[in-house]
Amino acid sequence: MRYKRDINYKKILSLFRQKNGNPFFNAKGLAIGVFSGCFPFFGFQTLLGVFFAKLAKGNIVLAAIGTWISNPFTYIPLYYFNYKVGSIFIRNSTNINADRHLGINDLWEQGSIFSIKLILGSFLVGLLLASISGFIVLLLYKIKKKN
Repeated sequence: MRYKRDINYKKILSLFRQKNGNPFFNAKGLAIGVFSGCFPFFGFQTLLGVFFAKLAKGNIVLAAIGTWISNPFTYIPLYYFNYKVGSIFIRNSTNINADRHLGINDLWEQGSIFSIKLILGSFLVGLLLASISGFIVLLLYKIKKKN
């Protein structure tokens, strides 16, 4: 069983390493995809990743693959973490009281603050994860070059 898993891992790495283009081109594409995948724009993350990779002249295939950082298994933990990161930078009272005197404007304000925290956190976490993934790709190419 372990042998089969090792083969799959090696197959994925070899496909990744054989992508056309220079290491920076591929690293840029994957990093842009990871960055785009950190945002809660369900259904549009791949489109955003490919669009920005095309603009930045990065690998669009790796950008599409990089958006898979968010998937049905990682949505809740990733976006919860992103929200918490955004909450560190935007502090306010987020308690919504279920009061009958609560006006529609209060609800809209809470919704916009929640969204701003989530987007800010997604941006910051996306930058961090994109930097890490891009660096890893460059390291993989450096290791490949030595072999």
